[in-house]
Amino acid sequence: MQRNESIYDVLNEYLELSENSINLSEESIDNEIQLEFIECSKANEKMLSADEIIQRKEQIFDKALSTDQKKILLGQLASISNIEAYRTIERFLKEPNSKLYEWTYLALMANRLLIESHLLEENKVLITTGLGGKGHKLRYFIVFFTDDGSPITKLQQKIICNELNFALKKFGAEIEDIIFEDGFASFLTVVPMKVPVQILFDSIIKECNEFGGFLFDDYIITNSKVLSIEEIREFLAVKNIF
Repeated sequence: MQRNESIYDVLNEYLELSENSINLSEESIDNEIQLEFIECSKANEKMLSADEIIQRKEQIFDKALSTDQKKILLGQLASISNIEAYRTIERFLKEPNSKLYEWTYLALMANRLLIESHLLEENKVLITTGLGGKGHKLRYFIVFFTDDGSPITKLQQKIICNELNFALKKFGAEIEDIIFEDGFASFLTVVPMKVPVQILFDSIIKECNEFGGFLFDDYIITNSKVLSIEEIREFLAVKNIF
């Protein structure tokens, strides 16, 4: 993805989707679970007919059924456009102490979009990330750091907060959390899919640096996970930034 492109630009270019056809998962789903769910669904695709899957649906509540068997059955239920399948997955999602919450949530979302696609006769796409989203906004974890590793002063903290709030509000984005630690600032934000995030945060750093040039031009941005302070420091050490 180029710096001036948004997530929506890329999806629209390759899939020709309207914004209403794109659905974001609001839950934070581990990337490994996402990949495993996709691989499992493909491996077990069309092994059973829709009727056979519905006949087996109550087995998902059988405590004797192994976790792997439940994963397969959830994937099969997700693969058929059937309201009984949807309601079964929905009930299982509410099971207390389930070790398969994220897997079941993916199955429920996938099944709902499949049913909607058939009813509306249009393709629907589900976007899942490690940090989830909010409406049509994706959640990102971002780290700004000083150019020389020096601690961020109280004045600089205020500058960063002011510039973040001003720019994010202008583009319909929101800041959810911000932490200042030694020579860097980390924060969670949700940004509309149509906004090119790299251009947005490049501009915020540029505006901050109008007040003394204290931030490094490069920064960390990910929608996979929230990095710990130790992980951030390790990243900076590997990159030999300071």
